[in-house]
Amino acid sequence: MNLHIESRGAGAPLLLIHGWGMHGGIWGNVVAQLAQHFRVHCVDLPGYGASSMIAQYDLEGLVQKLSEHWHIEYGDKPLALCGWSLGGQIAMRWALHAPHQLDKLVLVATTPSFVQRSDWECAMAVHTLHEFSIALLGNYALTLKRFIALQVRGSEHERALLADLRARLFSRGEPNIAALRGGLEILRNTDLRAVLPQITQVALVIAGERDILTPPAASSYLAQQLPHAQLFNIKSASHAPFLSHPEIFVQRIEAFLNG
Repeated sequence: MNLHIESRGAGAPLLLIHGWGMHGGIWGNVVAQLAQHFRVHCVDLPGYGASSMIAQYDLEGLVQKLSEHWHIEYGDKPLALCGWSLGGQIAMRWALHAPHQLDKLVLVATTPSFVQRSDWECAMAVHTLHEFSIALLGNYALTLKRFIALQVRGSEHERALLADLRARLFSRGEPNIAALRGGLEILRNTDLRAVLPQITQVALVIAGERDILTPPAASSYLAQQLPHAQLFNIKSASHAPFLSHPEIFVQRIEAFLNG
C-alpha cells in the first residue's frame, strides 16, 4: 500500500491530515509558513491524491495504516498531529491507538460526532449526510463541489475561498469513489464522546466562529471533555480557517507547539 506524504522544512515533526473529499494539497499557503518552524508532513489519505486505496476503509483502518507508516519511516519519534474535520477524528483515534507516537494534537474544525443524535444536537442532521451518500452515486464531482460550498458558507472572503477550494479539489486527480463512500460512513457512524477523557495529549482545538458543519458548540464541548485542551475561536471563519485566516492560524499553532 502506497501512502503519499510530502515533507518540507526542518525542526520538530508536524503531520497535517486533511478532511473528507480532499487531499494533502488542500492546506494551501500555511504549509510554507509552518515549514519555517517545523518539519511539516502533508499526507494524502488512502484513496486520495497519490495514495492508494486500502481494503479496510474505516476509522480503525486509516489509523492503523498511518501509525504503521510513521513507525516504519520514523521509528518511535513522537510527532505533533494537526487534523482538520475528518482528519481531526483520525487524530483523536490515533491518540488512543498509539499514544506514544503523538506529542501534541491540533484539532481544527472537528467534532466527536458529525451527525445529530438523541443527546447531541450541535451537528448536522443525519438526513443531510444521507443525501450526500445518495448523490455520490449519481455525480460525485458535483457532490464534492456542493460539500465544499458548505465548508466556506458564512466565512469572510467566501467567494474567494470557494474558488480556491474548487481549484484545489481535483488538482491531484479524482478521489477513489470507495474512499468517498467509506469516509461518509465514518462521518455518519463515529461518536467519540465517551472516549475523549482518555486522550491524554495536550491539545489545541481551533474553531471557526461561523462554521455550520462543525458548530462552535461542538468545539467547545471537545475542549471541555479533553483533559488537557485549550480552545481558540477564529472570528469570521467557517470550516476552513487555515485558508480564510492563515496568519492567525499559523501564529496560534506555532505558539502552542513551541509553548
